[in-house]
Amino acid sequence: MERTIRVTGRGRLSLKPDTVRLRIELEDFAKEYEESIRKSAESTKEVQEAFMALGFERSELKTTGFDVNARYEYYKDKKTGNQKSSLIGYTACRILKIEFGKDNDLLGKVLYMVSKLFAEPEIKIEYTVKDAEGAKNELLAKAVADSKAKALVLTAAAGVKLCDIINIDYSWGQINFVSSPKGNLAKSVVVSDSFDFDIEPEVINVEDTVTVIWSIS
Repeated sequence: MERTIRVTGRGRLSLKPDTVRLRIELEDFAKEYEESIRKSAESTKEVQEAFMALGFERSELKTTGFDVNARYEYYKDKKTGNQKSSLIGYTACRILKIEFGKDNDLLGKVLYMVSKLFAEPEIKIEYTVKDAEGAKNELLAKAVADSKAKALVLTAAAGVKLCDIINIDYSWGQINFVSSPKGNLAKSVVVSDSFDFDIEPEVINVEDTVTVIWSIS
């Protein structure tokens, strides 16, 4: 029977975010289903044109979600006292995403623009890294190197020799290279056609594991 050693290695990375990711949620209500969709399309077109005015390409603004939900009004029946519902219309919800290089000045202009288009815009700000695939590959390389380093220590202590790799076990799980901004957006002030604020994203700390099986002799 072949003798083996199984060691799990852990890779860690601390990355400085270089990309802003905005998620903008648009909601349009109408009494009729078709009208809610039409209003949603108009709102999206308005946002697209506003981003293009800031120098973006139309294709940079992506739709990541769209659904239409019925909206009901709830009331108590005066005769029976039971709660009833009445359909009052439909809400079309579209989620838009755009990414651009980390730039507080441009971010301020974008947020100001969106705030002028909609009374209560739903905006989520995240920071990420442009080369997420490269970062993940580096993380895996570190995990494998860590596994080998541990294996060498263990085999040396046991007086055996580390030989060929028999198997590498990796789960291929999703790694989220995302950081939230530090700072208070509510305290930002308006300067010309932009919000003036100074926010700094947190460092993105990620880790992953790889399990490697070697033969030993």
